[in-house]
Amino acid sequence: MAKNIYSRRLAGVRALMKKKRTDALIVPSADPHLGEYVPDHWRVIRWLTGFSGSSATVVITGSFAGLWTDSRYFIQAEEQLKDSGFELVKLRVPHTPEHIEWLQAKIKKGGTVAVDGRLISAGNMRLLEDALLPAGVKLDLKVDLITPLWTERPPMPNDKAFALPVKFSGESGAAKINRVREKMAMMKADYQLLTAADDVMWLLNIRGKDLRYSPLLLSFAVVSSDQVLFFADEDKIPSSLKAELDKEGIVLLPYDTVSSVISHLEEGSSLLLSPSTTSALLCKAVPKKVKIIEEVSIPTRLKAIKNKTEIKNLKEVMVRDGVALTKFFHWLEKNIGRETITELSASSRLEAFRQEQKDFTGPSFATIAAYNEHAALPHYVPDEGTDARLGKSGIFLLDSGGQYFGGTTDITRTVALGKPDRRMKSDFTLALKGTIDLAMVRFPYGTRGYQIEVLARKALWDNGLNYGHGTGHGVGSFLNVHEGPQTIGSAASGDMKTFLEPGMLISDEPAVYRQGEYGFRTENLFFCIDDRETDHGRFLKFDTVTLCFIDRELVEVSLLDDRELKWLNDYHETVFSVLGDFLEPDLRKWLRDKTRPIKPNK
Repeated sequence: MAKNIYSRRLAGVRALMKKKRTDALIVPSADPHLGEYVPDHWRVIRWLTGFSGSSATVVITGSFAGLWTDSRYFIQAEEQLKDSGFELVKLRVPHTPEHIEWLQAKIKKGGTVAVDGRLISAGNMRLLEDALLPAGVKLDLKVDLITPLWTERPPMPNDKAFALPVKFSGESGAAKINRVREKMAMMKADYQLLTAADDVMWLLNIRGKDLRYSPLLLSFAVVSSDQVLFFADEDKIPSSLKAELDKEGIVLLPYDTVSSVISHLEEGSSLLLSPSTTSALLCKAVPKKVKIIEEVSIPTRLKAIKNKTEIKNLKEVMVRDGVALTKFFHWLEKNIGRETITELSASSRLEAFRQEQKDFTGPSFATIAAYNEHAALPHYVPDEGTDARLGKSGIFLLDSGGQYFGGTTDITRTVALGKPDRRMKSDFTLALKGTIDLAMVRFPYGTRGYQIEVLARKALWDNGLNYGHGTGHGVGSFLNVHEGPQTIGSAASGDMKTFLEPGMLISDEPAVYRQGEYGFRTENLFFCIDDRETDHGRFLKFDTVTLCFIDRELVEVSLLDDRELKWLNDYHETVFSVLGDFLEPDLRKWLRDKTRPIKPNK
């Protein structure tokens, strides 16, 4: 019965398309800020199709309805789209607009393709225009066929925003604004439009509660040499915060007036904007005689490099997060088989342990608690329909993270709930070799992430194995858990032109997945730091800051070389020495056993 709902909704969209003479409708998974996570109010694809993944594009014509997504979601999408009227179209390359090629081939001259211009980036709009307009196909950006049908649409959140103290940010908003203005002057930009909410939050030292997993207030900003305009829902700005903004000369304007302000920029001026986070409609609002400079935003580049305060705070957060995870895995081992534990109840218990920690505000993404075959789905999130009971055998993968005032965490551990077989140990260790080998690399300043990613995959490739997602993504400071521009691997979020610099926080997460059986992933976060100066220049390395044991039962020692084994033993000694002082005696003893040195095979 539930699937018929989606078929009926599809029929409703097609009826409106016919009425408006629209040949194809594109539905992105986005809100007007084009970030990864969106409020329920903007989760149109979930409402329309039943697919709950965070990344997809839907295209509807009179005879076809397809959902394009990448390999992280293939199995999930096939299950959720059954009987919905929508078909899964598998992306060959993640994060690419391959639906445009399909439209180019299918829509005839004189046809019309529609998309809500608030929900598509200026960059993707240009790709659409380049593909369709020469073929005589019209592009309609001012269409909304969803609102008339979605009668019970969730309202936008209305929680208040709050100021982030300098003891967490490490720098005042005024100092950040000055740094941004210096960069603008260098780039000859009179104005900068900030459309990504995390950019605005970082610049103004503000946080909000508009999203489930990222502490953001959905807002825009325009920075000039003498003014900062802040576009936000005024009801969400408490009087104390308004007073602070006034004191700093920041002008608060209604959220929905940004387009009007942009449309009145003076002739001959220049505007810096990011084409990947600026919507097509906002870009179209810029007067023709204003020069547009397209580049990754200045705050995006500046906030990627954490300051000393942010680094210190994050390392303290890692201790708290490590304590919570140690308590969780101890609880799991002691209670598995004695009480009913499911994927969902395990997620809840982990969050309860994190709630005990100072300054924890909530998870940084939906916890991936995956048992056996569910662990083969890289972005599986249990729900009441899929929730599996954990047993005293098999594999349990836990990918989770926390938001703390002092920083954002992201960690994956995979543990054996019984005796693992030989292939399991081999798969786990080959992926672990990638985690370790990437963590140990030294590289010259100016290196980009994709240039070193092979280190994470080589052991897998040598054995005919691979994984379909990126190896590393940037992480924000009490902002987004996935935050560029730094990246390791072409499939991760970020900017491929960005090179790795000291102060960047990045994930390290090679993996192996066996469909229908299990999956293994060991994910740590590391800071990029200086290594040394030689006659050949400046060299950098990584400092792993995540603190949680790695399951020794899954390690096939014969597959680790001496350097890798030393790294693992040294890492475990660090985990025990740092976390041990914060644990009760019985838990400390348990962790000592989990982190005892592994002896090499003779």
